[in-house]
Amino acid sequence: MTAPRDVAAHQAIADLYNALMTGVVLTLVMRRGEDTARDFVFRHFRRQHLEKFKPGLIKLGLDTLPHAVACAQYHYLSNAVGGVKTEYVVESDRKAWVRYPPPRWIWRGTAVCAVPHAVNAAMLHGWHGHNGVSLGNPRLGFVCTGLITSGAPGLEGYYLEYDHDIAEHERVRFVEGETMPRFDAARAPTLDVASWPAERLHRVYRSYAMEYVRSLLPTLLELIGAEGVREEVGRAARLVGMQYFDDCAQRLGGATDGFAAFLAAMQAAQGEDVTLDGARLTQRGWKLMRGVELGDDDRALAAFDAWNGLWQGALAASDRFLSLQTHHVRGDDGDWTIEWRVRTSAR
Repeated sequence: MTAPRDVAAHQAIADLYNALMTGVVLTLVMRRGEDTARDFVFRHFRRQHLEKFKPGLIKLGLDTLPHAVACAQYHYLSNAVGGVKTEYVVESDRKAWVRYPPPRWIWRGTAVCAVPHAVNAAMLHGWHGHNGVSLGNPRLGFVCTGLITSGAPGLEGYYLEYDHDIAEHERVRFVEGETMPRFDAARAPTLDVASWPAERLHRVYRSYAMEYVRSLLPTLLELIGAEGVREEVGRAARLVGMQYFDDCAQRLGGATDGFAAFLAAMQAAQGEDVTLDGARLTQRGWKLMRGVELGDDDRALAAFDAWNGLWQGALAASDRFLSLQTHHVRGDDGDWTIEWRVRTSAR
């Protein structure tokens, strides 16, 4: 059974990475422009779709259902286990609704006020509109009936299997005047408790947010390059680390035995192998990004430096007179050895 402290640590990681994803999008909007932010969101969700959708259908036991129903159920169940509010209604084998009520997970808090409509819609083009392609069904599309960035109460729409093959531009359509029927939780699908016990759900809740970072970094390396990632993701990470340090520390039980202990607890909560020796923390491996192709050494180190901004920012919030000195080596096998030392800054 997962201990309450472990659950709280998983929640701290999930909240931090949720905020990082939101912060990166807002950073791109502000510093690189709406077009770059939209392109990133599209690529990010297309990458996640190609990696997760079909294996997820099988894992959730949905691969034998009619395609429209399977797609809507997939979004309902996969988001629910990730801690995202979701609703679901089936009208027929060829029409099934999914709805994400407020608050929208991806646009945390008041950040939703600054997200351009086209950037929000890019998520649908990246994922929902590609379901039919992945399933080999050229008649399957998604019809969006509301987006929170246009003032609707959340994101909603339905998967529809048409009577004919549809063109690429028809895979996602936006319409007005249609509303999803009222959701009845008692009639909604549920996960098999034996296959998805509470302990597994806690880990999935954490992993849901971690997957955003695993996709975020390689996607932006392709889009804006190594220096762009260092500059933009690193900046966002430092700001998020500063803003969320207090919340994360409180989830871990408030005061700890110093920042190195806090950092060790946060890395361990992600499943990393860490050893703490006073103000020095050694981590063997970087499981968060294991198996993710980051490119050459410069790109891989840029991804690490950007991510490390989270902990630099957190330390700045914890004690601005300390510095985080980092030594990291990427081995021939692609794995990492990381050492952090917390030291008094020269001021």
